[in-house]
Amino acid sequence: MLTKRILNRPARSAETVARPVTAADAGLLLIRLAFGLLMAAHGAQKLFGLFGGPGLTATGKGFAGLGYRPGRLYAVIGGLSEFLGGLGLALGLLTPLAAAALIGVMINAMATVTGAHGLWEADGGVEYSVCIAVVALAVAAIGPGRLAVDRLFLWGGGGWKEAAFALGLGGLGAAITLSL
Repeated sequence: MLTKRILNRPARSAETVARPVTAADAGLLLIRLAFGLLMAAHGAQKLFGLFGGPGLTATGKGFAGLGYRPGRLYAVIGGLSEFLGGLGLALGLLTPLAAAALIGVMINAMATVTGAHGLWEADGGVEYSVCIAVVALAVAAIGPGRLAVDRLFLWGGGGWKEAAFALGLGGLGAAITLSL
């Protein structure tokens, strides 16, 4: 199937390959870097205690307090999802998968922590989580841009399928986690 897809893929023209970087490419890189690196740092707070974070032991206890058992395991899953999802988004590497990781974590956050507090972050609401999920989904839909590692491979162009994959996988991961 993949071989057939590769063989039927239209060749990139010299014009496409040589196209200069646009302001949109640079803008998308800026969004991916800022957003992705901040999410990776947020995950590093949970996993490694970096940037003033609580570290894995305290994060595990916090997860256990929310009903995630064993708390440490779910802290690792959540922290890795934020850390690797953020790095993937920043690099533009496996972008739909990176977006799915962030979307899944944010759905869980909304369902277990912030959902009961309404919309606004100032009241402990879902505002922040919604913004993260929407930006991740938008990057999956748009694609990572020309200044991304994904551009070296056959994937990475963005589109409806990539957005649906990110949302579907993130939602499925969240549903499985919440059901356990």
